Amino acid sequence: MSNGLPRPITAVVLVAAGSGERLGYGMPKAAVPLGGEPLLLHALRGVVAAGVGSQICIALPAGHDGLRQLVDDFRLELADAGPLLTVVDGGSTRADSVRSALAALEDGTEAVLVHDAARALAPEYVFERVVDSLAAGALAVIPAVPVVDTVKTVVATTGEDSKVAPELVTGTAPREELRAVQTPQGFHLPTLLRAHQAAQALGEKEFAAVTDDAMLVEMLGVPVHAVRGSTQSLKITTPLDLIIAEGLLEGPLGVRWVEG
Repeated sequence: MSNGLPRPITAVVLVAAGSGERLGYGMPKAAVPLGGEPLLLHALRGVVAAGVGSQICIALPAGHDGLRQLVDDFRLELADAGPLLTVVDGGSTRADSVRSALAALEDGTEAVLVHDAARALAPEYVFERVVDSLAAGALAVIPAVPVVDTVKTVVATTGEDSKVAPELVTGTAPREELRAVQTPQGFHLPTLLRAHQAAQALGEKEFAAVTDDAMLVEMLGVPVHAVRGSTQSLKITTPLDLIIAEGLLEGPLGVRWVEG
């Protein structure tokens, strides 16, 4: 539910350029079927239903005409009733794809949500929580859920120890302080642009360690706030994830499952 504050003019960057190799379909992840329809279509419907963006910029695998046609068909379905849909070619890394999309945003955009198409079932209320936090003054905000597993830190074993096991536990992280981070991640647009500009000066090893846009903003020293995410926002990466997503999409009574 909205906090009643005026929302910034917001665009959504939908990152959908992944190869999907681990799913084993031999096609880009965005084209993999979920419930008989491409993953990208579920993601697009979710973003539009959330109603938080005046523009959706989709980063697709370069040269994939089928996914571009899907976006064109979806645009026709929306007619003039929905947000502006634009498409850019994704890059070789996620960060490259995001940068390409940021360069294509409309003038006047104040905030941006970066969302992974692989989290195609993210509920509308998660989008709303992120945008409401931006409206309240956050420069960066991420949806997150508590970690339920015990998490250990480890190092690779060497010498004689490697014959016992490949890794050695060095500590146990305090679970109450840990969160599993999801998308959409929301940002004050100038802040995210500055973070991506700074990232281009990172060394190869440093850049490889960056796993999301929020981490780039953290490197600037900008506070990143967290709102409650949803277990429904799972990232579809492996065949097992796809099976779980199918189960979430249609519950035992044929009704879409929604977390309270």
